[in-house]
Amino acid sequence: MSIADILGDLKVLYTAATRKAPDGNSAESFGLMIAQNASRWPNETALICEDESVTWQELNSRANHVASELRAKGIGAGDCVALFMQNRIDFVATLGGIVKLGAVAGLINTNLTRAPLAHCIKLIESKACIFGEELTEALNEIRDELSLRGGEDYLYVADEGNTPPPNWATGLDTHGSSPSSPTETASVRLKDTAFYIFTSGTTGLPKAAVVSHKRVMPAAMMSATMLQRIDQKDRMYNCLPLYHGTGLIIGMASAFAVGASTVIKRRLSVSAFWDDIRQHNCTSFVYIGEFIRYLLSRPEHPSDADNPVRTIVGNGLRPDIWQDFKERFAIDRIGEFYAASEGNGGFANLFNKDATVGLPIAPCALIAYDVAQDEIVRGLDGLCQRVPEGAAGLLLIEVTGKSEFEGYTSAEASEKKLLRNVFEQGDVWFNSGDLMKIVDVGFAYGQKHYQFVDRVGDTFRWKSENVSTNEVGEIVNQHPDIIFTNVYGVTIPGTDGRAGMAAIVFRDDLGKPDLEAISAHVRDNLPSYAQPIFLRILKELPTTSTHKLQKNDLRDQAFHLDKTGDDLYVMRPRETVYTRLDSDYYDQIMRREVAF
Repeated sequence: MSIADILGDLKVLYTAATRKAPDGNSAESFGLMIAQNASRWPNETALICEDESVTWQELNSRANHVASELRAKGIGAGDCVALFMQNRIDFVATLGGIVKLGAVAGLINTNLTRAPLAHCIKLIESKACIFGEELTEALNEIRDELSLRGGEDYLYVADEGNTPPPNWATGLDTHGSSPSSPTETASVRLKDTAFYIFTSGTTGLPKAAVVSHKRVMPAAMMSATMLQRIDQKDRMYNCLPLYHGTGLIIGMASAFAVGASTVIKRRLSVSAFWDDIRQHNCTSFVYIGEFIRYLLSRPEHPSDADNPVRTIVGNGLRPDIWQDFKERFAIDRIGEFYAASEGNGGFANLFNKDATVGLPIAPCALIAYDVAQDEIVRGLDGLCQRVPEGAAGLLLIEVTGKSEFEGYTSAEASEKKLLRNVFEQGDVWFNSGDLMKIVDVGFAYGQKHYQFVDRVGDTFRWKSENVSTNEVGEIVNQHPDIIFTNVYGVTIPGTDGRAGMAAIVFRDDLGKPDLEAISAHVRDNLPSYAQPIFLRILKELPTTSTHKLQKNDLRDQAFHLDKTGDDLYVMRPRETVYTRLDSDYYDQIMRREVAF
């Protein structure tokens, strides 16, 4: 460790120790941050996307114009506007316009279609829906299920400009210019809600996590100054979806916090990734662990280390590939973090230690959890038990005045994420649903570092998304030939997270399953990341003594032919219909020759 590194770490420690908790009544917001950057660095580049770039002044003017357009349509403080658009500069200008009015941006996952899409827009009681030309068809399919008024409440933003607004929508000009922020911007407080960010949770359809400016602003500044240690001269590369907290807050908002510019991409292109980085001279990027593995899977090249990136920030980078990636691409700093959209705390790798999510930023505890029974272990006194240091335990984050739990739009859903009377009567803790452990990373200024172990319960992670098994099962069950479905995550060698697998029981009078129809049902009603990779056909589903679906044995048996003895099917990459899993293809999977 160099002297410069030690001094930098000491500065971070001092800043963290002396920083006061933000006052919720302070006039700070995401929209005001854009305006302040326009005042400070008017002619510096703010965003680059495809063939378009904007300065801070231009971005601010466009956001102001969107705000005035929305105000004219009756949108005001506290109103929710659904935003359904792919990553592009129009998305950011529109987002800025919404929050400058003190309104709430409901960030809709662009992979959603049909029932889940309609559910999300209705759940947040959207007063209007701003959508991109590229998603017109998906929105049109569900309009009859929404209470929004055709021609008034649907606001269309052109993309390629190949089609005019449909007759049920009005065009929204995101390229207009207005130099002054709306008067409402000065009245937006840190405690006000900025976004609704959707999370699958552990049961049912997606839930809307409430995200205030009080959570956005400190998290963005921490990401920039403590994790990445970037400033206005840096440039971030961001190919993560901006409807998620990692891409939006830890990524783009962190660049905004220090005036750095951002290159926005609609999606990850592994083949173009490093060429883009070099072309735009990006010094940082935001990641999720899955795409780090994709980058590592490319053939090695002598120029791998010849890139301008010195610092990266993200989550889910697994220990088994951490060092290989860092050394191959000559990355100086990895700012791994852990957090949840609806959570009240998290972890941050402030000191650039390998294979750790770092230090807790709120009071936390690891408690005993019975994974096989999928339940928390409590003692005879009814209280929870802390696990020994180094052992895996369920992560809880204490709810305090400084680590408030903002929860979901649903009070009932919020209460389900809380544990009460954990260590003493009356205490309240946020249940993360994840297993963590304390790890020894050497000299770390007397601080204990943590490492993510696994998810528990009914949620698993695949392709950077949280997948709710109950939600997927309910949708698969809608097929008329299917009686019951039990969905769970299984491990595939060489991949991150868990792939979806569905155990299915068909109607008794059904002959041969119609795999084409079932495949079409899955494709049409589930986003790609939630579609099961494997199907297992059973005569009946195993249940517990209380008639709950039993997943433990199914998870253990997974898709292994020597353990199942049932009909197994797989959705092969780039195919659209499930086919039988034979021993030859199974062997290819186990040899890591199949790229799911």
